[in-house]
Amino acid sequence: MIETTRDGVAIKVRVIPRAARSGVAGTRGDRLLVRLHAPPVDGAANAALVEVLADALGVPRRAVSIASGQTSREKEIRVAGLDPATARSRLGLSP
Repeated sequence: MIETTRDGVAIKVRVIPRAARSGVAGTRGDRLLVRLHAPPVDGAANAALVEVLADALGVPRRAVSIASGQTSREKEIRVAGLDPATARSRLGLSP
């Protein structure tokens, strides 16, 4: 789910758009589950995903990018400047 990259970590994410509230909601299978209030229209859900993950991980939004899955519910997110242990801790995941 969280892997080391050259400049930070890659996180496999499963997105649930149009949820009642936005936030990290645990895991589903081998992916981090993120619920988003935003609809998947005109990039709104992708922008909301970047914001939710940046806030949860305590990094600036510019450190978070969508590496793959722009139009899919399953995405790979890159976060610069973090190591896997710190990312797991800040997301409330067990090591």
